[in-house]
Amino acid sequence: MGKKVMIVEANALNLMLFTDLLRAHQFIVEEVRDGRLALKQAETFMPDLVVIDIQLPNVSGISLIEAMQKNAKLSPIPVLAITAYTCKGDDARIMAAGAKAYLSKPMSVMAFLEAVRGIIG
Repeated sequence: MGKKVMIVEANALNLMLFTDLLRAHQFIVEEVRDGRLALKQAETFMPDLVVIDIQLPNVSGISLIEAMQKNAKLSPIPVLAITAYTCKGDDARIMAAGAKAYLSKPMSVMAFLEAVRGIIG
């Protein structure tokens, strides 16, 4: 049985790309388009990894990572943050929130897959 990855991404095209890529490599994928639903979905799905887009509507990805870290059930789950806009200091804020790693868009599919495998094998 493959490792479970939950993807929190509002952009339908990016979500499809990440999902298709991971499923092609035998990962079990749960999609979440609304960050407000992510915590509840994570508690139900209990993924091995959560991939979070930092620029979500309605809730920031950083706030979502921080909320996961405060949740005893979810805090052990590693987070891979994805961001399209990086400013000076963003990497430090993302990592301080509790992300295990982060990638900047655009990224190659191999960089994404290597990051996922680097975190959960």
